[in-house]
Amino acid sequence: MSGLYADEKQITGHLLFSVGTAVIGSLQFGYNTGVINAPEEKLRSFFNQTWVKRHNEPISPGMGTMVWSITVAIFTVGGMVGSFGVGIMANRFGRRRSMFLVNILAVIGGLLMGFSTICSSFEMVIAGRLVIGLFCGLFTGLTPMYVGEVSPTSLRGAFGTLHQLGVVVGILIAQIFGLEALFGSAKLWPLLLALTVAPAVLQCILLPFCPESPRFLLINLNQEEEARKALVRLRGTENVNKDLQEMKEESAKMAMEKKVTIPELFRSSTYRKPLLIAIMLQLSQQLSGINAVFYYSTGIFSSAGVKQPIYATIGAGIVNTVFTIVSLFLVEKAGRRTLHLLGLGGMAISAVIMTLSLLLKYVPAMSYVAILAVMLFVATFELGPGPIPWFIVAELFSQGPRPAAMAVAGCCNWTANFLVGMSFPKLVEACGPWVFLIFTAFLVIFFIFTFIKVPETKGKTFEEISREFECVLFQNDRR
Repeated sequence: MSGLYADEKQITGHLLFSVGTAVIGSLQFGYNTGVINAPEEKLRSFFNQTWVKRHNEPISPGMGTMVWSITVAIFTVGGMVGSFGVGIMANRFGRRRSMFLVNILAVIGGLLMGFSTICSSFEMVIAGRLVIGLFCGLFTGLTPMYVGEVSPTSLRGAFGTLHQLGVVVGILIAQIFGLEALFGSAKLWPLLLALTVAPAVLQCILLPFCPESPRFLLINLNQEEEARKALVRLRGTENVNKDLQEMKEESAKMAMEKKVTIPELFRSSTYRKPLLIAIMLQLSQQLSGINAVFYYSTGIFSSAGVKQPIYATIGAGIVNTVFTIVSLFLVEKAGRRTLHLLGLGGMAISAVIMTLSLLLKYVPAMSYVAILAVMLFVATFELGPGPIPWFIVAELFSQGPRPAAMAVAGCCNWTANFLVGMSFPKLVEACGPWVFLIFTAFLVIFFIFTFIKVPETKGKTFEEISREFECVLFQNDRR
């Protein structure tokens, strides 16, 4: 009973405030992922009007499609580049100050897109999307890293899930705000894209009231007293000796190994297995087909004969949010590995049902089956493959290699996101309704990999997880 009370004591107002402030960055990522879909026709019309003003002729269909494709894809290119800067920024400026500085990019990107119609420049929309991509690429590493480092071991999984909750709430807000009756109209779409400035300013106001990561203060800067003060604020108790001791042990271990760069991460046999797991888990998130379903959900519902597809898409966004909250409560009970396996298996079954519903769309009842399949696909994604890859990377590595590992994992995630976004329309043309069977095959591969290779990290300290990998490596060397 006393152990339970101790865990409850660790959920303090300061901890919730700090984690909530960091997760504003996750909300930004979700918002900017989903915001571009609703105003597509208005943006294409703006591209055409701008072209006519400059060249006295309408934009050709091919050029119009190319400009639109660049506008969508440049966001993920920015994310890929930004994700590589996570380690450098986190080590140089600290976790909290890095988040503060990166918000400058959100303000620049939002203003570029917001003033694009006044300046009659579609290039400003593209530049804004690139800058916002850089911002989101950095935050997809910084948020899980900060949240993982300030959270108590027993709550790390639940708080880690909050990053994904921020993402899905952001997507849902973008879907609702993108409705024609709100900000999705021909006049207001620049404001819809520029709204990303508001949470950036809010986060900058709140961040000075959050403590720096105690692990960064003690292990990277060797400021034990500052780390103790931060822990006392976060834990709500003066008795933080256990946390400090764990960090000191990790720090002593780090002192024996030099700072780990990205090339060294790949060369070292010590990090090979956790790095492979980190990369495969990130790929399992993107190659599951979730972004294909979200980018093109309105089209999927239309193909299945749904009369008001935009509202079915918002319904999927609500399911997305609800099941992320469910995952938040389950992750410390069921464990990371179990939920990830459950999610991958459920998504594979849903993808098969989705394929059948699209093949049999001439049967009236199949439109309802298609909606149910998409909802089940989204729900099972949020149980495991949605939240777990982001925070388990922070758990698999000690303080030294963690920033470099987060950068590599983030870059793999963004690259896979980019490839799915670029290839899915062509795959639909080539394969038709059979396209989701490609994702089913990936889901089966990732299920087998997770079952064989991924360890359970629930309730373990960073040092314990690191030691497990070292034991496996030692056993392999002896063989």
